[in-house]
Amino acid sequence: MRKDWEGTDPSLTDRSEERLTMFERFTDRARRVVVLAQEEARMLNHNYIGTEHILLGLIHEGEGVAAKALESLGISLEAVRQQVEEIIGQGQQAPSGHIPFTPRAKKVLELSLREALQLGHNYIGTEHILLGLIREGEGVAAQVLVKLGADLNRVRQQVIQLLSGYSGGKETAAAGGPAEGTPSTSLVLDQFGRNLTQAARESKLDPVIGREKEIERVMQVLSRRTKNNPVLIGEPGVGKTAVVEGLAQAIVKGEVPETLKDKHLYTLDLGALVAGSRYRGDFEERLKKVLKEIRTRGDIILFIDELHTLVGAGAAEGAIDAASILKPMLARGELQTIGATTLDEYRKHLEKDAALERRFQPIQVAEPSLPHTIEILKGLRDRYEAHHRVSITDEALVQAATLADRYISDRFLPDKAIDLIDEAGSRMRIRRMTAPPDLREFDEKIAGVRRDKESAIDSQDFEKAASLRDKEKQLLAAKAKREKEWKAGDMDVVAEVDGELIAEVLATATGIPVFKLTEEESSRLLRMEDELHKRVIGQKDAIKALSQAIRRTRAGLKDPKRPGGSFIFAGPSGVGKTELSKTLAEFLFGDEDALISLDMSEFSEKHTVSRLFGSPPVTWGTKRAASSPRRCAASRSPSSSSTRSRRPTPISSIPCSRFWRTVA
Repeated sequence: MRKDWEGTDPSLTDRSEERLTMFERFTDRARRVVVLAQEEARMLNHNYIGTEHILLGLIHEGEGVAAKALESLGISLEAVRQQVEEIIGQGQQAPSGHIPFTPRAKKVLELSLREALQLGHNYIGTEHILLGLIREGEGVAAQVLVKLGADLNRVRQQVIQLLSGYSGGKETAAAGGPAEGTPSTSLVLDQFGRNLTQAARESKLDPVIGREKEIERVMQVLSRRTKNNPVLIGEPGVGKTAVVEGLAQAIVKGEVPETLKDKHLYTLDLGALVAGSRYRGDFEERLKKVLKEIRTRGDIILFIDELHTLVGAGAAEGAIDAASILKPMLARGELQTIGATTLDEYRKHLEKDAALERRFQPIQVAEPSLPHTIEILKGLRDRYEAHHRVSITDEALVQAATLADRYISDRFLPDKAIDLIDEAGSRMRIRRMTAPPDLREFDEKIAGVRRDKESAIDSQDFEKAASLRDKEKQLLAAKAKREKEWKAGDMDVVAEVDGELIAEVLATATGIPVFKLTEEESSRLLRMEDELHKRVIGQKDAIKALSQAIRRTRAGLKDPKRPGGSFIFAGPSGVGKTELSKTLAEFLFGDEDALISLDMSEFSEKHTVSRLFGSPPVTWGTKRAASSPRRCAASRSPSSSSTRSRRPTPISSIPCSRFWRTVA
């Protein structure tokens, strides 16, 4: 066999040690492919062995990974032979003696060695020869594959997939290498991640509504030649992860470009990678295994939620973090990654690391509008109805979006509206599953009768015990009848989640009375003066001017980036300035505790101004939160502030104008 090989092409023996080493790496099936390539050349009366003959040999061999991959793509031996005859034709005379390899064929064999080394294999199998054919990409074999409708990248992906799970074949390499078809990697991605594409195929993901533009933008970035790693930036709860789930569903449906077809989208769990890594190097070893499998398969898109956690993840004394490990692969384009993080975390962690930041393409994910949120809730309604076994009305969806937008200011749509729907469904389900009071009364009566019966038996009053036994049977029968009626009625009537229940749930969460949540705002605003006059006697002109300003604000006749209103109540002590502020807070937000009161005399010194807006950088107290804007942002309902600015100093009056522009 070796003599045939060496005699076929004298040029292969010029560098005898290198060629011999490469030949010793060939598996028995790979050697058989070379022999079959020679036979195919003789059958076609060709006096050389080209890439097309190697392709025919790979298919003719029939049992290796290459043959399986080509067969799965619908490429048959007869079809390839026909294409070769059309492109080249048959020779005039059968060759005699040994047949040499063409320069392209030699290059394919050299590339097969490179492919094997790149995959971490110490043998050359039929799969590596096929990968070499694809990598060469210009010979007759590549032309034949393209004419038969096979995309070369897809052929490569198919080979890599078979390498990950192929278990056929037992012939070993000549130099004691592993059997061809031995799985090249462990399934570490399933251990440290989740296959979103498979979850979408099994309908385990929620539908994604109205994020078509963001999904299309992600596809565009992924299809780029360089910097093809998108990072989704947006506030918590606006739907960054939903965009990625929408991409997974689009891949399953085939609604993606050719470059993304047959891709698998995995989400990486950094917590699972770090967990249990006691010794230095454990984390790096796990991450390297994950990256090796991704590089080997070639069809993986990695999704890393909370991308900023890469910076510093797994870093210990003398070790490097996950971001530093990923940078080289991202730079070489060997890893396609989708990240997701908030704008604050992106600026805090990623923008500081310019080498990491430049490898990602930011994509902004904005908070959806109110009508858009209602459409999202309608798309998710079926899932929540099936889970809670209730019916959710359109009124409940509109109410959830509207009330969440108005009264929950520290979170974002659609997440806060979805939470209201979910909790309302849970509350209704619990009400249905809870037994009515009369059933619990039956249990108490039965327990009392049983105690009396046991007491009568102990005192040997058997006549009384028999009477109590009959009474117990009657109670049990009555309970069973009542329980059957309750369950039958529960099955017949489907519980309904309406707008009133949504308001109850929100009232529980915020403390705002239900009647104020459900009352029409227009009617409340029309009688605003009357409500304020109930607590503030007199001051008609001030209350009228204040009410008109609030009505203009609620009608939308204001700059949306400015507060609802900034008012200065001027007058001597005791006329009702602070009381009017408290009354306004109670009227607007249902609780006078929504008022944040500041005494500007406490901010007369220059250094105390930092309590309003936070400390400047590189000074003591940098991490301390600002007292007022942060409290306003963290409150459960929109907040009102009152400032006593009778004696503002020149130092404190400058930031006051900024404060009034941002806080009402």
